[in-house]
Amino acid sequence: MRVGISGTHGTGKTTLVEALCAHLPGHVAADEPYYLLEEEGYEFQFPPSVEDYRALLACSVRSLCSPPSPSGTIFDRTPLDYLAYMAATGADPSEEARGAALRPAFDSLDLLVITVVTPETERVLPAAELPGLRSRMNDALLELAYDDPLDAWEDIPVLELSGPLDDRLGTVLAALTQTGDGAQTGFAERVRRA
Repeated sequence: MRVGISGTHGTGKTTLVEALCAHLPGHVAADEPYYLLEEEGYEFQFPPSVEDYRALLACSVRSLCSPPSPSGTIFDRTPLDYLAYMAATGADPSEEARGAALRPAFDSLDLLVITVVTPETERVLPAAELPGLRSRMNDALLELAYDDPLDAWEDIPVLELSGPLDDRLGTVLAALTQTGDGAQTGFAERVRRA
């Protein structure tokens, strides 16, 4: 299975990626594009610029289009994250990316999981930097996920995790079971909230 975890910063994505890898035999975590680019010597602005988000988007697309590992991969961020960050900074995601270029990346996923800001994330998780950007990105991410203006992830099951943090792992594992069973189990909703 290939699972993409998207969400604004400070919503527990990396923790969820690690938990999924621990519970799914043989699955590996794909490095977040930020760290991949940093290792290559890319220097980010603070806060990141639209050009930085373009570089992250391209890196994320390459990562998702890479050959699959034998057992499965869990991706810490997807191209959707960087489109949402661009939107949060005032750029038009439709002008920044073409759906045709994104479609193969998203088609490689069995499930797209979105972690969102909730009262519990605000209370339990450490305070995140750039709270205004974080909030705007969260809203842009949800709007993009539901509207799919680029027609790039319309065929991928999307699971929005807005419930308790302790339930996230079980919710994703249950969704993967349904996704693996395909239509027989009725995983028909495009975007499910849990």
